[in-house]
Amino acid sequence: MSSIGAPTWVVRERGFLRARSLLGGLGLLGLALAIGALPLEAVAALVGIVVVVPLAFYRPAALLYVLILVIPFSSLAEVEVGDFAISVTEPLVALLLLCVFLSLTSPAFLTTGNLFGVARAFSLTAIVAIGQTLVILTGGIDLSVGSVLALAGLSTGMLLQAGWPLPLAMLAGLGVGVAFGLFNGVLVTRVGLPPFIVTLGTLSIGRGLVYVLTKGYPVTIPYDYAPFIALGQGYLWIVPIPVVIMVALTVAGVVFLNATTLGRYIYAVGGNPEAARLAGIPVNRVKLFAYVTCSTLAALAGLILVARLVSAQPSAGLGFELPVIAASVIGGTSLMGGEGTVLGAVLGAAIMGVLENGMVLLGVSTYAQQAVTGTVILLAVALDIWQKRRRGSR
Repeated sequence: MSSIGAPTWVVRERGFLRARSLLGGLGLLGLALAIGALPLEAVAALVGIVVVVPLAFYRPAALLYVLILVIPFSSLAEVEVGDFAISVTEPLVALLLLCVFLSLTSPAFLTTGNLFGVARAFSLTAIVAIGQTLVILTGGIDLSVGSVLALAGLSTGMLLQAGWPLPLAMLAGLGVGVAFGLFNGVLVTRVGLPPFIVTLGTLSIGRGLVYVLTKGYPVTIPYDYAPFIALGQGYLWIVPIPVVIMVALTVAGVVFLNATTLGRYIYAVGGNPEAARLAGIPVNRVKLFAYVTCSTLAALAGLILVARLVSAQPSAGLGFELPVIAASVIGGTSLMGGEGTVLGAVLGAAIMGVLENGMVLLGVSTYAQQAVTGTVILLAVALDIWQKRRRGSR
């Protein structure tokens, strides 16, 4: 018997399976390199069908080894859309290195249940980070996302409790997000107030409305609304629905920013607003669109959270703006505007989610977890600034 209580033959079998997974991953990597003369599209399709899908469900460790070896040296880390190239090498490699470390230190990390649990946990942060990235790209910032999340979820919950039809209640919740986005955008673009001050004010307004409406008590959702509850608790096959929504929004965001005129306007406005205005770009409308999109996605996240908890909590989204902004920054978005990607923001949210999960699995004190997260944010920003200075000096 081993020290953990399992029979010796079981321990040996586990070791054999792990070794086979590693060797299988290395063999598949060699196969990918051997067929490197094929077109990139053919290689990507072949690897996706033959390797990635089976390994993702049956040998996640081997898939991880393949990715960590291939991505730093592969052009797959740079996705080209039209005239733009979306480079995600740095946050993706950082995420994979973190996953490798946790897979070696905690046997529970690479289980399917844990991985999907982590993805579900950071999906809301990623969804809101997509909208936050649009705002930061224009040179602004939105601190009100946590309050919008709470107020939108509360609005839908109260209407459902009052017997409203589900579609109308959900539209009302999303309408809260649109209203806050319009309010923020108008104050920034028309009145000329700084985005930090505007959204700090709407943060307090939204949170105050939540406490006034609830008086500090949660609002329970009737179980009659099963389709709504499935939005937070349901699955599409074995994938949680919040994760499916996150992936769909990520794809839509990547395509929007890099393959549409409005997406390119967002980069132009953030890079140089005056030059964009002289070029005929409607700067104020572009900024207004970014704020409305950000608040709407925050409202959507609020609906998903309420469906997940089957109740609207008055404390929901408290301090949520910090991890959302951190996800964008860790993913490579510049707080100065004009530089960043939606995919990078989602990867930043994934890094934070995996880091938090890893600290729990490794038994790190709850009090120390925030300090570790803050340190990671500072290091990410410092590394980003250092790399920009290094590129500028060349």
